[in-house]
Amino acid sequence: MLLLALDIPPSQTEFLQLKTVLQSYGFAIHFDVPPERGAYGLLDSRHKTIWIDPLVFDLGIAQPTLVHEAVHAAQYCYGKGKPQPLGLSLEPPAIARRFFLRYEGLRRQLETEAYTIQVQPDRLDLVINLLHKYCKNSHLGQQNG
Repeated sequence: MLLLALDIPPSQTEFLQLKTVLQSYGFAIHFDVPPERGAYGLLDSRHKTIWIDPLVFDLGIAQPTLVHEAVHAAQYCYGKGKPQPLGLSLEPPAIARRFFLRYEGLRRQLETEAYTIQVQPDRLDLVINLLHKYCKNSHLGQQNG
């Protein structure tokens, strides 16, 4: 069953803030098991849809999961509908490396940026700034879901 709304705890105000920013740029957020096996979150760039597994709230990783997918949304806007690396100057910390080293080529570059931002202490500000920078003036950001 696809849930368009979920009771998000008030303690998740930063999650809600990021969700609102994403929606303002035309991204739909679905709280359901993503259609890719083993994923907690997923951006379907063809439909500007972000899937978030409700389990992330129980696991305590809701915000980093949404931040990760929001980085992919910024990459989508930057690439004008085709996700492209943003060319960030941040160095991925060692703790994040094991998550993206399994990927190759372009996918590794995209995942490296997403995992790098996801583990930053100021991740919410970083990703919101990326969304504003790359999605604000994009004709893609004006579409509805």
